[in-house]
Amino acid sequence: MSTPPKISGSNISQQMSALDIILLIALSVLWGGSFFFFEILLEHWQPLTIVTLRVAIAAAVLWIVVFARRGAIPKTGKAWFALAVIAVLNNAIPFTLIVWGQTHITAGLSSILNATTPFFTVLVAGALLADERITRGKMMGVILGIMGVVVMIGPEVLIGGFGSGNVLGQLAVMGAALSYAFAGVWARRFKEMGITPLIIAAGQTLIAALMLLPLALAVEAPLDTLHSASPYIWAAMIGLAVFSTAVAYLLYFRLIASAGATNASLVTFLVPISAILLGVIFLSEPFTRPQAMGMALIGLGLLIMDGRLFQKRS
Repeated sequence: MSTPPKISGSNISQQMSALDIILLIALSVLWGGSFFFFEILLEHWQPLTIVTLRVAIAAAVLWIVVFARRGAIPKTGKAWFALAVIAVLNNAIPFTLIVWGQTHITAGLSSILNATTPFFTVLVAGALLADERITRGKMMGVILGIMGVVVMIGPEVLIGGFGSGNVLGQLAVMGAALSYAFAGVWARRFKEMGITPLIIAAGQTLIAALMLLPLALAVEAPLDTLHSASPYIWAAMIGLAVFSTAVAYLLYFRLIASAGATNASLVTFLVPISAILLGVIFLSEPFTRPQAMGMALIGLGLLIMDGRLFQKRS
């Protein structure tokens, strides 16, 4: 993989607009729901089957939108190479690692480990992008955000999880977080290339599906299990593929273009919040004091990384 170009003088700053914040929250709800879908689907299908169906269905939906809008399909090898790289970094590798990891660890622990994406993104973007250098505010915000996630889910989950012998599952989700960080940085080049978020999302899911399909057929032979799946299982898959993938990626790449790779990665802090609120609203689960404290820490971390609070005070 070639090194992403240094981008200077960009209009992408550390601050997010009101629209960026709305997109961030919406994206957290869509991706927060994916952990529920994983729990349902893993009871019936194997990881590669789930990931392949996810990207294949999402690709079909996105390309329908592309043709309906008469989107400008890339014609150069350079553009399709860039899409192939993002397909590997943002779909094939992390999707597979997270789903496989969740066969060994709980969804709660998986969401905690996935929330390390901003930490990796700060390091990767700081090293490779001229306009996203590591600052004290970014580091403080990331630390507070991670602390908030740990407090909200419960430190005992981390202690119990790391002592249970499921190290490989934990490392898999951490590897996915690192892959997402590189993907967020790589995606910055698409703005200069004039490739729209819709084409990025459609292109990467299509390429990922083509990469994963032969592997899934060879390793898991999923045709029999797909044929016997109930409408309930297919509904979960449609929710995962259409809403938590197709729609979510449209929002994600739009957010990278307007707010930067580091700010876009903050969604991983909000995903556990979304998961908890969905449980409270739809499953009558309790809203606890640690959850409230964790949300407060995450909110403070976001404010510090955004930098706007301190600019107004100065």
